[in-house]
Amino acid sequence: MNKRKAAGIGLSTALLWLGMSWLGNVHATGTATTVQSLDSVRVAAEQALREHYALPGSRVVITSEPLGLRLKLSPCHEPLHAIVARQANALSHMTVRVQCPQAGGWMVRVPLQVQLFRNVLVASHPLLRGDGLSSADIRSEERDVTRLGYGYIENFDQVGGRTLNRALASGSVLTPGALGGRRMVRAGDHVQMVARLGGIEVRVDGVALGGGDNGARLRVRNQSSGKVVDAMVSAPGEVLALP
Repeated sequence: MNKRKAAGIGLSTALLWLGMSWLGNVHATGTATTVQSLDSVRVAAEQALREHYALPGSRVVITSEPLGLRLKLSPCHEPLHAIVARQANALSHMTVRVQCPQAGGWMVRVPLQVQLFRNVLVASHPLLRGDGLSSADIRSEERDVTRLGYGYIENFDQVGGRTLNRALASGSVLTPGALGGRRMVRAGDHVQMVARLGGIEVRVDGVALGGGDNGARLRVRNQSSGKVVDAMVSAPGEVLALP
């Protein structure tokens, strides 16, 4: 083999190697330059939802659900725009729309799992229907409110002087539906105590040792005798002595 022929073969081999290397680089980097990163789409959706619920006293935990493996989006050269409805209620599973705002851009819906933790009021001990609520009856605990479909209460000011419409187990979340009206009788109130026996009705003055709404049981001290008896609230300022 002469030197000219050997040089030609060497040049051809070098060109072939360079060509393969160039094609390999196109293959390796083509995805990055021609397809939008799905991670960037998920991050935009997560950030928008986190900012939407970032209220004082809240803790937001968001997890992205997988996007379609075959989803191919053209590169977006503008900042992605994630849309969360202004009045959207926090749910355990939500969808956020992410848009590419450039001409001919795309829109994709990103499914997310959401946990929104807030401090809510729960029963400190078992409570009965008709019980009045005091600070000793409830405490504040952090709960995931996306799972509280019947609502929740955050501030004691919302329940002061209220009674319960139904019994609550210890640790149960206090809901708006569990609250009745204001107490007809409060501890320390002067009340009329009514005793009925054989068609005879006797009324005496008493002092309530507890409070509650209509039907609530409480103890009342007879002002004349000092005797403490069981009674049931029957009207504002009035209780019925129990046998």
